[in-house]
Amino acid sequence: MDIKYNNEGLIPAIIQDATTKNVLMLGYMNEEAYNKTIETKQVTFYSRSKQRLWTKGEESGNFLNLVDIKNDCDNDTLLLQVNPVGPTCHKGTDTCWGEANTSSYGFLSTLETVIEERVANKDTNTSYVASLFAKGINKVAQKVGEEAVETVIEAMDNNDELFLYESADLLFHYLMLLQAKGFSLKDIENELKGRHK
Repeated sequence: MDIKYNNEGLIPAIIQDATTKNVLMLGYMNEEAYNKTIETKQVTFYSRSKQRLWTKGEESGNFLNLVDIKNDCDNDTLLLQVNPVGPTCHKGTDTCWGEANTSSYGFLSTLETVIEERVANKDTNTSYVASLFAKGINKVAQKVGEEAVETVIEAMDNNDELFLYESADLLFHYLMLLQAKGFSLKDIENELKGRHK
């Protein structure tokens, strides 16, 4: 790998969780730290404050197990994908920005949160979600079935706009059903991962 170290013989190393894709921290490597990381499969940095090599987790046990390493288009920054063991930050948080290292499904995660909040709020006068949940799980499941049938019907037609509309309705109601059963997209992801192995 062609690596352009800076004038101090260092290169920034961005640490990313291989599963969640969240950025966990930033460290610096010299050539020796890079080679040790490749050899041991545990991320090792050059500590500028300690002026020595430092394997993340050598004191805490919170290692960063290497999955993949690549450099950027200018060869002057590394991206390391890792499986973290425990929190990454020395302050005990998952990331050095104090964020939880959880999976995110983009807007779908936001939608899961909105559904959860509306169910908790129980305002059946203003919330469709709350009113459907108030009718019980059978009604939620029935609505998923209805939306599935409508999606299938639109799939056999040539109107892509209606197909996408019904698909969105199906996914929205499916997220509601997952919550009604006490599950989330993460549970579905885990099930699919288990099947993939």
